[in-house]
Amino acid sequence: MFKPLPVAIGLRYTRAKRRNHFISFISVVSMVGLVLGVTALITVLSVMNGFERELRERILGMASHATIQALDGSLREWEAVREQVEGADPRVLAAAPYVSGEAMLSAFGNISGALIRGIEPALERRVARIGEHMIRGELEDLESGEFRIVLGLELAAQLGVRIGDRVVLMAPQAAVTPAGVLPRMRRFEVVGLFEVGMYEFDRGTAFIHLDDARAMFQTGEGVTGLRLHLTDLMQAGVVSRDIARSLEGMFRVGDWTQQHANLFRAIQMEKVVMFIILSLIVAVAAFNIVSTLVMLVTDKQSDIAILRTLGLKPLSVMLVFIVQGAVIGLVGIVLGVIGGVSLALNIDVVVPLIERITGTQFLAADVYYISDLPSELRMQDVIRISVLAFVLTLLATLFPAWRAARTRPAEALRYE
Repeated sequence: MFKPLPVAIGLRYTRAKRRNHFISFISVVSMVGLVLGVTALITVLSVMNGFERELRERILGMASHATIQALDGSLREWEAVREQVEGADPRVLAAAPYVSGEAMLSAFGNISGALIRGIEPALERRVARIGEHMIRGELEDLESGEFRIVLGLELAAQLGVRIGDRVVLMAPQAAVTPAGVLPRMRRFEVVGLFEVGMYEFDRGTAFIHLDDARAMFQTGEGVTGLRLHLTDLMQAGVVSRDIARSLEGMFRVGDWTQQHANLFRAIQMEKVVMFIILSLIVAVAAFNIVSTLVMLVTDKQSDIAILRTLGLKPLSVMLVFIVQGAVIGLVGIVLGVIGGVSLALNIDVVVPLIERITGTQFLAADVYYISDLPSELRMQDVIRISVLAFVLTLLATLFPAWRAARTRPAEALRYE
């Protein structure tokens, strides 16, 4: 009794039993379509968010948040730069030097190219999580002057080596010998294996001690650059620009978003495309409400005419059917949100269950490095999807409600 009359009538029509069961069936179909569309949209976006997070974490397990390099390729006074960066900017948690270069590795007749990175093990743990991905040995096994090496698991498999074996590292920098100019070569002992879970790194990266890398690549006392670990990796672009302005001298400062921009841009594009495609499912379900309300308007012609003769205005008649369509849509959206959130939060349980029932594996471990479906539910996605679905539902009610408002009482009641 405290509701406005159009709202009360719209809610009454929603609860009333249909004389035409086909209208009830279409209403249920519309509601189920909304439930499935909203559930699918929330679940798919959550899974794509999870894949993006996994890729970011695995890439940043090897890459740094930001780097500082000299313009001429050799950062000689790196200790002073490191102290300046760590002490001046609280957003920089740690900095570590590195020497990077390409070389050939050979063992047991197998040969492979690799990116060789010279590191200080104690400092490297502060800027990267490679230590967490060690499956054999430790980074601390790399000692200055001992010429030891840590290989990616796929790289070790390609070379056919295990812990304790020796590989020959051939650097492109030439060494002058009585026999002529030859590539610099040195035997290294394999003391560790790591597996990040990305083929690019596991197949093509190896670590040696910083001093050994200096000797092999002839950098003297200089290093290739400094790797920085920041408090917030999502602010890497802003922090790197501030650091570049604060340093005295000419340096090249970059961040992880520049190094892997194409990959994350492609992921973002895929998310946008999937959102648009799945939104069409929601739109189809929402506009099914049009057929429901059109048939309902036809079924309720005499009721509408009586209400008009009692003084109900055309705008109020429109509101009656808008309320009814909105209630159908709202119920479907709420159930869809509940289903989508539940599925996104339990995707790690649901997918293995489906795999056991069907006897198939969606992401085979021997093909995909991410063999489980990760999921990251973001509340802003849920809100955005819910608002989109509700707006489409309201738009779908406008035409049938407008037709109801145009009903002429005399014509509707002529044969009553």
